[in-house]
Amino acid sequence: MAALSLCRKKNACRNAAVERKNLITVCRFSVKTLIDRSCFETIDDSAPEFLNFASILEQILSHRLKGQLTWFGYESPRSFWDYIRVACSKVSHSCICSIENMENVSSSRAKGRAWIRVALMEKRLSEYITAALRDYKTTRRFYEDGAIVLGEEANMLAGMLLGLNAIDFSFCLKGEGLDGSYPAVIDYTPYLKFTQSSDSISSDEEELRTLGSSGSESSTPENIGPPFTMDENTWYNKCKRVEQKYRLALEQKGYLEELVRLREVQLSDSVTQNKLLLQRIKDTELNHKLEKEQLEYIIVELQDQLKTFHRFGHLSADASLSQISFDPGHSQDGNGKHDGSRLSGGKEETPSLLGLCGSLTSVASYKSLTSLKSSECLASPTTEMTSPGLTPS
Repeated sequence: MAALSLCRKKNACRNAAVERKNLITVCRFSVKTLIDRSCFETIDDSAPEFLNFASILEQILSHRLKGQLTWFGYESPRSFWDYIRVACSKVSHSCICSIENMENVSSSRAKGRAWIRVALMEKRLSEYITAALRDYKTTRRFYEDGAIVLGEEANMLAGMLLGLNAIDFSFCLKGEGLDGSYPAVIDYTPYLKFTQSSDSISSDEEELRTLGSSGSESSTPENIGPPFTMDENTWYNKCKRVEQKYRLALEQKGYLEELVRLREVQLSDSVTQNKLLLQRIKDTELNHKLEKEQLEYIIVELQDQLKTFHRFGHLSADASLSQISFDPGHSQDGNGKHDGSRLSGGKEETPSLLGLCGSLTSVASYKSLTSLKSSECLASPTTEMTSPGLTPS
């Protein structure tokens, strides 16, 4: 058991060392590609070389970063911006305060990505990294053993970033690159080179065939002499070459599996976001449909009210015209206008007669009433009072 634990510990140390070396090597390659790209055009957020460099630098600064302990003893994840904010606080004329006060950047990871862009535009990224690494106490407090910033690779990192001061960068601090919800993914494909020719394949097959045939011959008692007469160094070199090629293929297989895993995570995130967007679109369409129905109902009500208003206006106009036309005081005959207070024969109208005339609805009935009044069927109250044959009681 002790040997097994010791072997596991050695393997973990070896894997950590390989990881640190690979990150530093890839960072050097990315800096070189950035410098080559800057000779032809300005580097901005759309350049894939810069996006890959920013992901690599974020991975380096986040390598073996300690979490933050809460009141309940749990360790919450932390971003490299927390370390940069403390370690670079003493740098003169730094951009730390301005990035900390940015309104459109809320998460810690997004602020760290904004700091990388601002430091590149200021051409002071190497200066910030050097100042942070000099504060060894703060670095030790934020990182665990085996981190890149605590090893010898940190000095190489500050030196290789110095070459970026010759590049003019132009970034927008309001784009999607500052979204802290997406992890930093490194694309290793531009830095991999597969040069396996047919000769190497045939030599590998021949070596494996030689090893297999030698092993089979050594197992038979007839051919004991020739295999053992071979040089021991030759055996050792052949086995060493095969082992190296096997390890290389194993590392490439691990890289491809990790790349597939990252792509699957990105695909699942994209599917989730697509579902959320589709649900949002359905909700928006439903709200628009309800608003449209409400507006149509309001339009129908307004049209009904408008029709009622026009109908009421026509009725009031007809009523006013009929009142003007059928008013006994404004009646006319063929000879012209006459005084409405006098009837035919120069006799005054009584109150009962005026009330009766007001209740008439046509000129014909009014004329018939006048003819009746002038005949013997109706008598004026004044004539009855002044008749010589009658005396008032």
